[in-house]
Order: sequence, then C-alpha cells, then structure tokens
Amino acid sequence: MKFTHATLPQRVVFAAGESPAAVAAEVEALGGSKVMLIASDREKELADPIAKEIPVVLRHEEVVTHVPVEVAGRALRTAVNAGADILVSVGGGSTTGLAKAVALTTGLPIVAVPTTYAGSEATNVWGLTEGDTKTTGVDDKVLPASVVYDAGLLTSLPGEMTVASGLNAMAHCVDSMWGPRADPIDRALAQEGIRALASGLPAVADDSTGIEGIEQTLYGAYLAAVAFASAGSGIHHKICHVLGGMFNLPHAQTHAVVLPYVLAFNAPHAPEAEARIAQAFGSGKAGAGLAALRKVLDAPRALRDYGMPEDGIAKALGPITKAIPDNNPAPVTDENLTALLKAAWAGDPIN
Repeated sequence: MKFTHATLPQRVVFAAGESPAAVAAEVEALGGSKVMLIASDREKELADPIAKEIPVVLRHEEVVTHVPVEVAGRALRTAVNAGADILVSVGGGSTTGLAKAVALTTGLPIVAVPTTYAGSEATNVWGLTEGDTKTTGVDDKVLPASVVYDAGLLTSLPGEMTVASGLNAMAHCVDSMWGPRADPIDRALAQEGIRALASGLPAVADDSTGIEGIEQTLYGAYLAAVAFASAGSGIHHKICHVLGGMFNLPHAQTHAVVLPYVLAFNAPHAPEAEARIAQAFGSGKAGAGLAALRKVLDAPRALRDYGMPEDGIAKALGPITKAIPDNNPAPVTDENLTALLKAAWAGDPIN
C-alpha cells in the first residue's frame, strides 16, 4: 500500500429531537455570539426552535439551487453588515452551499443542520453558478466546523425528495470508489455508506417518519460525504455539475438519474470497486444491486423528465469531457460519453 489520506477536522453530533440544544452547544463551543441563521422559507418551521436557543443577529431566507453568484453576493453583504461571527445553516445542500459561499470569503465558522441527505455538510467543496456554468472548488474554510444531525427534522421531507436525496448520497459513495484521490480508506467508508443507505432508504420510503430508518440513512449519507471529500469528484459528479449548471436541473434528481449509467460505464473497468459495491448491496453484481434498490424506491428515471433538452447533450459534451479526471477507470471518448448521456436523457434500460 502506498497512499496519502487526509481526514478533515469536524465535530459531528447525532441528536434526534434535540437540535435546538445541540446547535446552541456547538455555537457556544465555537465562541459564536452573533449568528447569521440561513434557512429558506420552506425550512422556517424547522429553523424557528433552533433560532430561539441561539444569539441570532440576522435571518437570511434567500436560498437558490446551485448557489448563483448574485445570491451569494447578497448573502455575503448582509453577513458583513450585520457583523455576524458565525453561520448556522438549516436546510439541504443549497442552504449549506450558501453558507459555504459566505464562509469562503469571510472565513466564518459554520454549524450545519441538514434537512436532506445531500452530504455537503461534511465536505470542503464549494460550488457557485454564474449564468449556465457551475464552478466548484476545494477550500478548508468552507468545511462546517460542526454538523448536527437531527433525524426529527427529516420526518416531513417529501418521499420523492427523500429518494432523490438518498441516491445523491449513494452517488457520493460510488464516485468515491474511483475519484481522482481515492484510497483504501475512502473505499472502506464508501462501502459502509452504500450498505447503510441500501438499508435505510427502503425503510424511510416505507415509513417517512421512522426515526431508525432516517438515522441509518443519515449515517450512510455522512460516510458518503466524508469519503467523497477525500476521494474527490469523479466522472459522475463532473457530469451532474455540468448538466445542473447548464440546464438548471434539480440537483438530487439529476444525480439519481445519472448514477446507474455511470456505474454501468465504469464497473467493467474497476473490478475491485465493482466487488465492493456488490457486497455492500448484498448482490452478485453492483449494477443489479443498485437496480433492485431503485426499483423498490421508484427512483427518478430520465433527465428529460426534469427539463433537459435533447440537443443539450451535444452542448454539454465538451465541458464534461474537459472536467472528467484523467484516471477514470473507463476510457472516455466522445462516442461512449454521448451514448451514456443519451441513455440518461431518455431513461433507457441498462443492459
């Protein structure tokens, strides 16, 4: 074995039903006295009990998918004007992403309180969209100092969003098997993440209020994000970031659609990863395990269902090709990448 693995410094608190007190304790431990609370209107009911327990100087509600630069700019200005010394985000990946955008410039610590399975809270990756181009980067300043997971905050997450968000987390695991910096530790974490997600997601789909299923899924999503933060963004995420930014596609659903096609594309060229993924699913083959889970969950099927135009395939081909890491297991050509995108756009069956 010869590799270098970096473990990111972060406190993680699992506290079902106790997020107000847990967040207050994290804010105090970080020395925060002027909190900028970032939560959209949709998350108001979840954020209100937390707000009562912390010293809020500003509540910011403008949260937009893919974090447009102009939205990030307005959030930054309000944070500076209010004299905030700490950020608390309550919401999904877009909410966490906005907090990261503010932290990228200000260096303010973040306490992240996820209400989906996005996983952004456990990575040092930021993303901003300008026009139809989404730019991502890595900076330790955007890694939340603390994460508070409260399963009670996810009991009202709509079933369709639960499935898409959970499969987004699954995509973090799969991409971590062959990301540009993937190492044996990343693969071990990702394998356990797949197992946990494959166990938790059907339970949540069956009973969206069941705390045990939600906690198992949150656990899997956290492991997925930790592995992904270390392994780096592989072919799956490069495809989804380009398509999401270019065509304003919904983040989680895009990942859920693209995942089986990327797995089928890379698995024949990555036997160790394929074996690990299959074992995590309890299946003979990785693709069969994912397909069985997607059937149970009635997962999103086609990019065209979410507004991607068919002629967008040719438009996206160049930017995606440029972004894919050189060490991707399968050789990438215009022909096979076009075939992958066409299949994901149409929702074609996977052979």
